[in-house]
Amino acid sequence: MSTRQVSDSNDPVIENIAQLVEPMIKGEKPRDRWRIGTEHEKFVYCTKDHHAPSYDEPGGIKDLLLALQEFGWKPVEENGKVIALTGADGAVSLEPAGQLELSGAPLENLHETCNETGRHLQQVKAIGEKTGTGFLGMGMWPDKTRAELPVMPKGRYKIMMNHMPKVGNLGLDMMLRTCTIQVNLDYGSEADMAQKFRVGLALQPLATALFANSPFTEGKPNGYQSFRSHIWSDTDPHRTGMLPFVFEDGFGYERYAEYMLDVPMYFVFRDGQYIDAAGLSFRDFLKGELSVLPGEKPTMSDWTDHLSTAFPEVRLKSFLEMRGADGGPWNRICALPAFWVGLLYDQTALDTAWDRVKGWNMEEREALRNTVPKLGLDTPIPNGQTLKDLAEEILEIASAGLTARNRLNSSGDNESGFLDPLREVVAKGKSPAAQLLERYQGEWNGDLSRIYDEMSF
Repeated sequence: MSTRQVSDSNDPVIENIAQLVEPMIKGEKPRDRWRIGTEHEKFVYCTKDHHAPSYDEPGGIKDLLLALQEFGWKPVEENGKVIALTGADGAVSLEPAGQLELSGAPLENLHETCNETGRHLQQVKAIGEKTGTGFLGMGMWPDKTRAELPVMPKGRYKIMMNHMPKVGNLGLDMMLRTCTIQVNLDYGSEADMAQKFRVGLALQPLATALFANSPFTEGKPNGYQSFRSHIWSDTDPHRTGMLPFVFEDGFGYERYAEYMLDVPMYFVFRDGQYIDAAGLSFRDFLKGELSVLPGEKPTMSDWTDHLSTAFPEVRLKSFLEMRGADGGPWNRICALPAFWVGLLYDQTALDTAWDRVKGWNMEEREALRNTVPKLGLDTPIPNGQTLKDLAEEILEIASAGLTARNRLNSSGDNESGFLDPLREVVAKGKSPAAQLLERYQGEWNGDLSRIYDEMSF
């Protein structure tokens, strides 16, 4: 979610429901202005004993953020504490238990994306060598209990952590113990948004399978390939899932805005503070009847904040977010945007991908979503094949889309090479999680500490 520092006194008050689609309409861009924004999280650990450092301890999260200023990053504070950084490469921020996230800048091509990722990882590793910290590329902490993890000093996280146990069993695990890779992509019109949203939702289980990387919980196999994905199914049913209405005729900005009005609130930001509004209704807020701010109506910034508090498999704000992938190592950070850019940024590829999945009904899509956390690439799809079979087809479509984009680096290579880590997964027929489980049961001889050597950046 966004990190706000100040309230804007010039922020327009929402006077009518028609204003709620404005952020989405403003997101429309001509094709030559479509950009790629990649977000990736990683776990921070102390190299001497693998514990997750707190915010304030020597060499901890605060020291890590402060040290990154030597690379030109500028601090963002909340109540006098640095909780994020901004710079030319986007923003560095903290997830609830100190997971370090880069929300990358909007970039024109995947070569730039991978260079940005490389710069960031070089910077954090350089700081890590000074502070004694390492960085783990996984979808879930493989060996930490909730009690072993710190909580960062961010006001909204306190509100969310208080609310999560009231609406699901695994919401605190989502906050404290998971990491993801996401990509944010543009659209040209409402119809273009709808087609991309549908393809993104339908194929999100395939992305989950290809990137599945969370098979361990508290030091042991957990029976899943993407436990991170499973966690989302028991976090908060009001703000997660596959959004059946997206596939209905007439879906567009207004329908998504109506959905968001039914998502319960978390907070309202006023005068540098987060006010607890967990479980309250944005519809009441529109009427000036929010109990924590009686008589006050929301501003556009309040609506923008609220748009960031739903967590479906694909999310719409002023761009589309693809949310199904586990965290992973450097090459998979580059592969995730390559997968979706190849499918969604070339019209022929987008049409071909939609033709492949448009015949699935909602029951079949839900079955895919519910089965993939355990079975990964072995998950059956409606025609009797598996996601492994589908992956071969979809990767060919994505590769053709990237080739057609013809964005070349200085060596004359197009972007399709960034799909190679996924081609390797499909060739082996095993998700990253399945490969880790084989090593755990084989050469590691059940010693999960080996994962810090294998999966650190």
